[in-house]
Amino acid sequence: MSLKEYDNKNISQDIKDNNIENNNNPNDDKEELCERLLNQYGDTMLRVCYQYLKDYHLAEDAVQETFIKAVNNYNSFKGNSTEKTWLTRIALNCCKNIMRTHWFKYVYSSMTESNFTLPSNTHNNSCSQEHENVLEAVMSLKRADREVIILYYYMEFSLKEIAQITGQAENTINQRLHRARKRLKKGMNHVLGKET
Repeated sequence: MSLKEYDNKNISQDIKDNNIENNNNPNDDKEELCERLLNQYGDTMLRVCYQYLKDYHLAEDAVQETFIKAVNNYNSFKGNSTEKTWLTRIALNCCKNIMRTHWFKYVYSSMTESNFTLPSNTHNNSCSQEHENVLEAVMSLKRADREVIILYYYMEFSLKEIAQITGQAENTINQRLHRARKRLKKGMNHVLGKET
């Protein structure tokens, strides 16, 4: 089941159930806003959350929480960045909140990189071994390094947009990206069995 089939119904229902306040926008009621955001950014946010959390079901929960928060607080969106940048920041914060829970720390500590696989609906059968090796190396990075690599290479955000998402200076993001690239290269050499 795709994100659009699953989450459009569930998130719209959660919005009704949680009595999310009206955003005072006469052109968009909550359901229309939710549907538009889901159709435009749903799959992207699922990929971000999945790559961050390494668990498909937790990623779905984070996406659902992201869109509920976005719809509930849409009137606070000032337009200083794109909607996608704003939603990504919300999504990353939701992922971080999930990672702070005692349950996540317990489960995550028992996870091993060797049992990490992509969910079937995101796995392309024609993926090359090289793609699998890169994915394994990225997922083995520490959270901060993985975050900047995912945002820059997978999500194709600029350094300026990543700075807005993370709330850090652009130079800091540039340094983090540089260090993450070095660690990724070292990780790729390890995955491929090469000496560094």
